Amino acid sequence: MANSHLHFNTSIGVKKPENIRNKEQACPFCERDQLTALIDVDGPIILLKNKYPVLENAYQTVLIETDDCHAELSTYTKVHLHRLIKFGIKHWLEMEETGSYRSVIFFKNHGPLSGGTLAHPHMQIVGLHDIDYKEKLTHEMFEGIEIAAVDGGPRFTLSTKPRVGFYEFNIEMEDSSYHESFSEYLQTAVHYILNYFPFKASSYNVFFHHIDNKIYAKVVSRFVTTPLYIGYGIPQVPNNLEWMAGEVRRIYFNM
Repeated sequence: MANSHLHFNTSIGVKKPENIRNKEQACPFCERDQLTALIDVDGPIILLKNKYPVLENAYQTVLIETDDCHAELSTYTKVHLHRLIKFGIKHWLEMEETGSYRSVIFFKNHGPLSGGTLAHPHMQIVGLHDIDYKEKLTHEMFEGIEIAAVDGGPRFTLSTKPRVGFYEFNIEMEDSSYHESFSEYLQTAVHYILNYFPFKASSYNVFFHHIDNKIYAKVVSRFVTTPLYIGYGIPQVPNNLEWMAGEVRRIYFNM
């Protein structure tokens, strides 16, 4: 049966470790010999069942991106970046293809305002048994000012109709094959948010979407969410999108 809300198990939630703010908390992802319920391993990259499955009626997995607790996606070498994103997309699409879920979500939290609890770089792949996230998607969410593109390949844009509001970067590619520029555009968006954003930013999310034979990554800078969106669901569009798209071109693509 379809549902519109995910149910959060608070009795499990209170047991989850948190070390983004609580620096005294040990990192469970660093104790690699203690990890259990491993699904797949590719060198420093590990996919495993989530030890704290707080979402009911869902199958939760965690993708540990690296064995370096202080690493961050924007600084990965190109070799590791491609290895990681290909690994994640492969397992995400394989979970979709099982047909066991109404939809499968694939996302990343980073920083104190991202909704995450552990600082160690990781992503999550979650199979939802009774919610189809695609029902709330619109094509205009991924439309925007083009920053860069590969002829016949991935495109990198800044949303003109953001889902939540303000600044959302989109990267898209066909799902038939992996293109390295997809991950490199994603890395560029994250690096810009953390290093050149006009407002000091320490948090972001990456949300992957799979619709109409395309894979999209939406990279969202995170601040305190605007009350207009919380209270009324009204996104706001800033008046300097052309400037920001130009800045990203100038800094990263010499255009």
